[in-house]
Amino acid sequence: MFKRFIQLQWKSFFRSSSFGKGLALKIVMIFFGLYLLSALVGLGVVLYFVLRKIFPDQNPMWMLSQFMIYWILVELFFRYFMQKLPVMDVKPLLSMPIKKSTITHYILGKSAVSVYNLMALFLFVPFGIVLLFYGYPGLNVGLWLVSIMALVLCINYLNFIVNKSDKALMIIGGILLSLYGLDYFQLLPVREFFGPLFHGLYQYPITVLIPLTLAAITYYVNYRYLRNRIFLDASLKTKSKEAKTSDLAWTKRFGDMAPFLQLDLKMIWRNKRTKAQVVISLLFVFYGLIFYSQEEFANMMPMLAFLGIFMTGIFLTNFGQFIPAWDSSYYSMMMSQNIPLRKYLESKASLISVSVVVMFLLTIPYVYFGWDALAINFGSALYNLGVNIPVILFFGSFNKKRIDLDKSPLGNMQGTSATQFLIILPVLGLPILIFTGVYFLISLEAAVITLSVLGIVGFALKSKLLDAITERYRKKKYGMIAGFKEKEG
Repeated sequence: MFKRFIQLQWKSFFRSSSFGKGLALKIVMIFFGLYLLSALVGLGVVLYFVLRKIFPDQNPMWMLSQFMIYWILVELFFRYFMQKLPVMDVKPLLSMPIKKSTITHYILGKSAVSVYNLMALFLFVPFGIVLLFYGYPGLNVGLWLVSIMALVLCINYLNFIVNKSDKALMIIGGILLSLYGLDYFQLLPVREFFGPLFHGLYQYPITVLIPLTLAAITYYVNYRYLRNRIFLDASLKTKSKEAKTSDLAWTKRFGDMAPFLQLDLKMIWRNKRTKAQVVISLLFVFYGLIFYSQEEFANMMPMLAFLGIFMTGIFLTNFGQFIPAWDSSYYSMMMSQNIPLRKYLESKASLISVSVVVMFLLTIPYVYFGWDALAINFGSALYNLGVNIPVILFFGSFNKKRIDLDKSPLGNMQGTSATQFLIILPVLGLPILIFTGVYFLISLEAAVITLSVLGIVGFALKSKLLDAITERYRKKKYGMIAGFKEKEG
């Protein structure tokens, strides 16, 4: 029966009406996937030598075991956003003499061979081969690899259990940040505590039974959950659970923009791809630590300008570059109504403006590395608010590719076109060139003032710029609607 299911999925893939349209993109993604897997193989091969070089007095296997707890938490955290339960159209099958248990086993079995699990396989197997080459016991290494793959399956099935819970995401993220903080500031020896637990999987081969048992338990829990919810009329059942949603009443103070702000905020919170943009933006606040803490970058002011523009404008770029494609599923409906397009664009600008201000506030602690960092970030934030927001909205008028928000964010290239690559030049490249030129010709203070003045000028011209951009959207209206109606594979 499993063979029959695979044949049906294969035919569905090739007979899809969007197969030809998305063929080129699929080929690109295949090459990207092969590159990623080859990079993981290379990392797995050199990992042994890297650990031995960084920790010359320690066993590489012992050092790897100390970091395994972070690997598990990070993978579970990102799988929350990236991985979805593999589904198939089960309703036609439910009217046939096919056991529900068979369908459930197939769905769960299909998830076990997902690319997410292969990534761990392509990383740890080469590492294990290197261990064998350097004389590590074959039995220990072999069963350790089995334990690792069992842990990967635990993560895989545990993700399906916690995937629908935002509280679970916050708990996982909180545990990850707490453990890393305690370890980094030497308040608690986290790695020394968890290291022996994971090293025991290598040192004592019999412990392979523990991760195998955990994998079986998580599989069984998922099996019971899905098996009890596969019904032909499942979608017709009335939900008795009280809906707990916010009416976002505070947005009403924005007047005519309130409905659009409510739509955007609900969209961001309810969809993985938009929610991932928020999380990624917040994580990139720590990006500056890579450069500010290195002496060789301390006096490279153009690099600090890049950090200022990038960190304060990360959400502006990630979210703004796909305006209005985020609304592509109902954009034609909106444009058929008596909706003020100017207010629609103003709401987008307001949302992005708030993100720039928040990101700047989060970068204030970098003043610890010097007042220059704070001044550059402040000038960069003003530039993003006054110049880059109108620029990002203008380039949005070129977007004609649909985005389906229910699809996984990983490897999802929906909505991507040449516009997304060209937009980097004016949004990121231009302010850095301006800053660098003024810095070398005059001074750092003059460079910061230049960015700030340009941002203030952008504020002064905000109304006229939005009028011009609104007119641009009106001219592109029907082309965008036609483009958003085309569904890709």
